[in-house]
Amino acid sequence: MDSLSLSETTSNAGAAFERGSLTWGQSYLMCPPDHFGVFYEINPWMHRDVVADKDLAYEQWHNLVINIEKAGGMVATMEPVESLPDIVFAANAGMVDRHRFVVSRFRYPERRPEAIHDAAWFQANGYEIIELSLESDAYFEGCGDVFPMCNRVLAGYGFRTDLAAHVALGQALGVEVLSVKLIDPRFYHLDLSFCPLDERRAIIAPNAWDDQSCEVIKQLVPEPLVLELDEALTFCANSIVVGKVVIMPHCPLRVGRILEKWGYHVCVSPVSEFLKAGGGVRCLTLALDAVLQ
Repeated sequence: MDSLSLSETTSNAGAAFERGSLTWGQSYLMCPPDHFGVFYEINPWMHRDVVADKDLAYEQWHNLVINIEKAGGMVATMEPVESLPDIVFAANAGMVDRHRFVVSRFRYPERRPEAIHDAAWFQANGYEIIELSLESDAYFEGCGDVFPMCNRVLAGYGFRTDLAAHVALGQALGVEVLSVKLIDPRFYHLDLSFCPLDERRAIIAPNAWDDQSCEVIKQLVPEPLVLELDEALTFCANSIVVGKVVIMPHCPLRVGRILEKWGYHVCVSPVSEFLKAGGGVRCLTLALDAVLQ
């Protein structure tokens, strides 16, 4: 294991992944951290008295880009916005399906203006923009809480995304949505407790979910890498997979040994400054090549 550089279910879970590797995860959208900082508190990890090192944040962000490209992936960027420090967490912008983009509706007022800039980028790049039909008190926070799974979507709810959004998402995209209830506020988005690796495997943190949701994941993932709570709190599930390279913010030794045994190369790409705002590697990236078949 080494670093490439510092640089309640809505339906039956059904069969596991189809054979073959993930059909997405080679192309990502990212936003430079020019204006990143911890200026408010909207999750348990954020504390305004903890100052992010701006120079180190940019270095870590830049090295993440390099690591994705070294692994064979591609990165597109959008312009940062001075008044929106969390726009750097591109995963929350929405969800891509081919040339369709489902734009998020953020729960907290501090982040709601991001949606305007996110939708503008995707529209300028030829995407059809989809806004979910939601009641005024329902929210959807994009790929922080959703994963494309072949012709289905695995979606989290409980803290930032509402269950009603799962119904609306399924109707808008014509897909089956499998719902996972998040119960630990430290794992306020699904992407802090779940990372698909291939057609049979995923890194999972069951402590983040209720019992029924654990059963959904059990049916969906035949070979899980089950994290202990202390491992999950390192944000190691908040990782991305490019081919056979798992790019992680931190890799506990046991997790690394299992991944290597399974034939993966682990790239540790530190993002300590972004962890101060409750975001890791996957939070900083939005997959642009997702296809719901």
